[in-house]
Formats: sequence, C-alpha cells, structure tokens
Amino acid sequence: MKASFILNGIAYEADLTNPLDISIPLKEGDNNPNCYYAEPVKFKTIKSGNFIGSVALGGSVNYQSISITPHGNGTHTECYGHISSDKEATLNTCLTRFHFITQVMTLSPTNQLNGDKIIRFEDFRTKFHDGVEAVVIRTTPNTEEKLHQRYSGTNPCYIGREIAEFLREKKVKHLLVDLPSVDKEVDGGELKSHRAFWNMDGNIRKDCTITELIYVNNDVKDGLYLLNLQVTSLEVDASPSKPVLFKVSEN
Repeated sequence: MKASFILNGIAYEADLTNPLDISIPLKEGDNNPNCYYAEPVKFKTIKSGNFIGSVALGGSVNYQSISITPHGNGTHTECYGHISSDKEATLNTCLTRFHFITQVMTLSPTNQLNGDKIIRFEDFRTKFHDGVEAVVIRTTPNTEEKLHQRYSGTNPCYIGREIAEFLREKKVKHLLVDLPSVDKEVDGGELKSHRAFWNMDGNIRKDCTITELIYVNNDVKDGLYLLNLQVTSLEVDASPSKPVLFKVSEN
C-alpha cells in the first residue's frame, strides 16, 4: 500500500507497509521514561467477589485498570489546553487530522554559561525543509537510555523559543521531540516555547500539537516522512500517543 502527496511541486510516495514507530512502549513500574516527578505507571488486576481479572491467577480473562500520568510517564501528545483555562481545549477536539508531511532532523544540544543545554535556532534553521506540516527533532547523544531515562530534577535539554516562533511563522502544526519538554524544566511558569508555538498571546493555534518523550531509533535517517499521529480519544489536554513514520520517495 502506498500514499501519494506533493510538496513544493515535487510528487512523493509513502510506503505504508513499513511503519517506523517512534513512541516508547509503556510498561508497569519504573522502567519507563519519567519527568516532573510523576508517579510510576501502575497496572492493577481487578478483583470482585469470586472474580479475578488474571488468567495467570486462575481467572477467565485479563482485566486491569491502568494509572498513567501522560505528561510525565512517556510519549504523549498535548494541545494548547495544557496551558489554557479553556475547558473546551481538549486534545480530542483539537486534533482532527492524523497524517502529516513531516521532517525528521537530528540536532545536538549546546551548553550555555548558566549550565542549560538547548537546541539552538541557528542549528535548526540550516536543516529545516520548507512546506512540511510537522517536525520531528531527535537529539544527540541518541541512546536507548531514553527508553527509561529519569529526567526529574536534572535540568534536561530543551529547545530555544526562537525555534517555536519560527515553526509558528512557517505554519508547522505539529512538533515532536525526544525531550521531556520543549521548555526548561524549571522556568518559573513562563513556558516560552509552548506559548510561542501555540501563539497564546494572539490568535491561538488550536489545531496544533506538541509531542514529547519520543524515541527515534538511529536507523531512521534524517529526511522527509509521512507521519501518522495516533492518540486515545480522551477529553483532556494530553494523551499517551503513538506517532508512526512512513518512508517516502520521489514519485
């Protein structure tokens, strides 16, 4: 199966038979990425009277409740409701399309004098491909530690506000990063990159999303892809998500 699209006057074709999952599978317990001091993911077997929701324990079916903090436990996608008091600002109402022409790029953090590590606009701008609807940023070093990294209290890398402003100006609607946040861990609530990307001080970009804590395997090369952004249908500001890439070639 293939899908076709045109970007900047060039025809491309996406191979839908070879999905590249860039989400991080969630497991029970501590063996997941964790940020902002979120509680570990919890799986709880349901028990009621003589019923037990575990085949291993003698039940007829597996039946569990799951406790997850989307913003802190793993790959998640968020809408502007993350930083808005608007009760209508839910991901389920904001995200109504699920396939996007996407660029994957690899960038290295720069150390700042204050000890911060940021992705600089200058580095980003040289790689940006005009016309894409979504951008996936993979940072270096890119190791499997990201699959269970504990970020809380470590002042992890973040992106510079200029990148968010540039993406807004270029009408890029979806930003995906392998970082716990596009903003500094502790910034006094300023959330400069979040606010700039969604244009919170102007005409809010309600159909735009930010996805954090992805993992892009090193086998995935920089370049153009078709993105399928999958989320659960929850009327909240963020959801665990499953972004999937498909390779493209000129047609």
